[in-house]
Amino acid sequence: MRDDNSDADEAPLLSTSFLWKVVGALAALSVASLVLSYGAARYGAWLAQDGRTDSEELLAVTIGQDTLALPANMFRFPEQRKSGDADQVDIVVAWPEMAGYSAATADRFNQADDGGNLLFLQYSQSVMSRDMSGRLEPIYRRLFSGEPQPGPGGLSLHRLDPNAGYGAEVILTGDETSPMPFVTRCILPQNAGDATSSDCQRDIHVGRDLTLLYRFSSRLLPEWRNLDRAVREFSDRRLDPSP
Repeated sequence: MRDDNSDADEAPLLSTSFLWKVVGALAALSVASLVLSYGAARYGAWLAQDGRTDSEELLAVTIGQDTLALPANMFRFPEQRKSGDADQVDIVVAWPEMAGYSAATADRFNQADDGGNLLFLQYSQSVMSRDMSGRLEPIYRRLFSGEPQPGPGGLSLHRLDPNAGYGAEVILTGDETSPMPFVTRCILPQNAGDATSSDCQRDIHVGRDLTLLYRFSSRLLPEWRNLDRAVREFSDRRLDPSP
């Protein structure tokens, strides 16, 4: 559950020592994301084996205060494919339909290099009071190095301080003057043809107390507005509104 005092904990960001502690924690997540990126790139091949189902049976998964109604054919891992309480749930959907595995989407799910046609979504209970949009000003902007560069679809590309622990990652931002700017972390391939299914990741707060981390191909960056809107609308439809 999100700690109500976590906003206060993040307030003294002028403290260099505190900032670098936060950077260290986020950098650790960055390392984990590299592993997940590699795994997601190979996921199409795994789906070609026995881990998939075309069943559209709705399963109710409760994470903390929130319940998600998800079709069985969206679940990434067979062991998560059940109703009940969970710490997190991982799903994969076809883009742009936001649909699970079926005869109509099978070709895309079966490709090891999906060409940007799959999105990987992970729901878990929020542990930070700010999602990626909320971390732009107090954290990420302090780590930017040099002037921003033009990015796909009108995004701004920001390189990071080499000492921040993010390696080859960059941050792309859009609608920076809005209350909820678009912010994503990416490892951009040197050649567009080398893009994987999870070059980029973004986390947002949804429901009462959920963090939704979604991963996508850098090929989809020009569609970032539609992408973010579709992910939010998908979550709104899948969340149980009852108290």
